[in-house]
Amino acid sequence: MDEYLDRPAHVISDALASGDLTATALMQATLDRIAARNPGLNAIVSLRDADALMADAAAADASPRRGWLHGMPLAVKDLANVAGLPTTMGSPALRDNVAKTSDIMVRRLQDAGAIVIGKTNTPEFGLGSHTFNPVFGATQNAIMAGRTAGGSSGGAAVALAAGMVAVADGSDMMGSLRNPAGWNGVYGMRPTWGRVPSEPLGEMMLHPLSTNGPMARHPRDLALLLDTMAGPDPRQPFGLDHVATAPGIDADLTDRRIGWLGDWGGAYAMDDGVLAHSAAQVARFADLGCVVEDAPAPFSAAALWESWTTLRSFAVAASLGPLYDQPAMRGALKDTAIWEIERGRALTGGQVQRASLIRSDWFRAAARLFDRYDALVLPTAQCWPFPIAWAWPREIAGHAMDSYHRWMEVVVPASLIGLPAAAVPLPLSHGRPMGLQLMGRSRDDVGVLQLAAGWHRINAA
Repeated sequence: MDEYLDRPAHVISDALASGDLTATALMQATLDRIAARNPGLNAIVSLRDADALMADAAAADASPRRGWLHGMPLAVKDLANVAGLPTTMGSPALRDNVAKTSDIMVRRLQDAGAIVIGKTNTPEFGLGSHTFNPVFGATQNAIMAGRTAGGSSGGAAVALAAGMVAVADGSDMMGSLRNPAGWNGVYGMRPTWGRVPSEPLGEMMLHPLSTNGPMARHPRDLALLLDTMAGPDPRQPFGLDHVATAPGIDADLTDRRIGWLGDWGGAYAMDDGVLAHSAAQVARFADLGCVVEDAPAPFSAAALWESWTTLRSFAVAASLGPLYDQPAMRGALKDTAIWEIERGRALTGGQVQRASLIRSDWFRAAARLFDRYDALVLPTAQCWPFPIAWAWPREIAGHAMDSYHRWMEVVVPASLIGLPAAAVPLPLSHGRPMGLQLMGRSRDDVGVLQLAAGWHRINAA
């Protein structure tokens, strides 16, 4: 049974549908794999009782198929609610918080037949691209022992890479589906903002930044999971109509135009070797018939950073402010959360409006850019995975990083304006993992997934 755990999710699903594989056999193999590998990786947390999981698997075997995920084990990122499981968000302030209901994204996965086995580890409140927290500890990189897994979907990426789950959910504000995918040799997809709904809670109108999305070991699974998550929620504004991506994922990519943005005209500091390795790999899209060319920096990186950090602090202050206002809870918040809250509360209306205007200008500029290119490409990170004991890298290539997230500036262009962006893994460079972000025009999620599928074909051959 063990060999099934490293196969693509759609292959496992087909085996379950045909009767070649049972949900109980798959669950037992999954629990055995978790017992063998998770102690050294710390990717899955809040694992449910084994007897309860085996009972759920037996019930799946005895019932009609509910969808393509029927009988498949799934661990949910510990920022999302699963009824009956803890939602700690990696924070001591929420250590004992047990969800009463499941989020809409989780319910859609369960409605398709998935069996939730537990949660995947995340940084505290998802802040920072390094998965460590005081509740569960740090998650190890699946490829480089002793190095960060990235984040904030680091637990999800490592669980996938280690074959503990076949697909995983994640979320992405500032590269959280892309950075850990690139660093652990799997695929991640930040969908167009509005494709996958969040929860109809709190303020829903101003400056959306984050989105849920899929992770997988195969682009087809990425598309299938996105199609399961996606679709509007009538209780929320700005939702996009459901457009299935999986049926059209295999496409002729001849004459697709790829713009390689590199280090954004020198604006993004890069570790030695990151740029050269990434550029050499981007050129391989020509093997698929694509036209690959260098693209100059299309917008001021400083302006993007100003807009991003303003709107991010504004959003974090709104979401975490209620905890900060409780003296007993404030002491349990990490310093970067407090920094974001206090920075966000100090902003003026004029500063927030200026940030939104810059964001709008970048969306208009990007729309013109996509008249020429089908995709724009950047690395998924500016450095190789750093030692797990670090909170974040304090410098890259001699350039000081002036905040806990400056080293991930390379993900801001897609995040700021909600572009669809798939992370694809690169062949290792001297044993070091890296990925590429394939960014498409707003709402062209299927085009981005087609490029990811093409990339998989030339690397699996």
